[in-house]
Amino acid sequence: MEKYSCIIIEDEPLALERTKDFVTKIPFLNLCATFDNALNGLAYLKANNIDILFLDINMDELSGIELLENSKITSQVIVTTAYQEYALKGYELNITDYLLKPFTFNRFLQAVNKAQENLSKNNLGTTNNFIFVKTENRLEKITLTNIVYIEGMRDYRRIHTVDKKIMTLQNFKELEQIIPSSIVCRVHKSYMVALNKIDSIERSRIKISDQLIPISETYKEYFFQKISSKT
Repeated sequence: MEKYSCIIIEDEPLALERTKDFVTKIPFLNLCATFDNALNGLAYLKANNIDILFLDINMDELSGIELLENSKITSQVIVTTAYQEYALKGYELNITDYLLKPFTFNRFLQAVNKAQENLSKNNLGTTNNFIFVKTENRLEKITLTNIVYIEGMRDYRRIHTVDKKIMTLQNFKELEQIIPSSIVCRVHKSYMVALNKIDSIERSRIKISDQLIPISETYKEYFFQKISSKT
């Protein structure tokens, strides 16, 4: 049985123990670490690839929402909170599920199964070096190595490939989950670029094909880490 790595970020000791207990009851989950504050959890996420993140919302110093807004997490995120008012914001950030405390084991299992299904689909889509994206009323096949860059255009994303351009309503978070970070990297709130298609980098701009793409402060450190690993 394939196991999925997970961590818990939760600052309430009783809630943390309850979530840990639920995780240990599910044979395909591997609990790698737990954190009682978001800053330590974020540091771990930057250094490790995790399949599933169980995340509390209300925490000191850095909230769960702020963690998601200011990081490039590609894990399946299951929010655990006592506050229903954050649900809409959570779904805008493309979380997998939203669990209101106190949740039952059955409800917890439903969320985990949903995350497992998403992970299985993602793995299936990348095994043969292609993905499918939703465009208009169909699914369009894209060979990963043909991607040049992805551009945000209001509610749409335009995927530029070597032979065509594809418009999709899938957001950047969704695209980051299905495209390996070794192939495409987020560099700006409105752009992702294919690392192997970059022609040159000057200051805070990337030349790729005939396009100059800005590198924002939010993504600069992560991008240059990816580049340095290839030099």
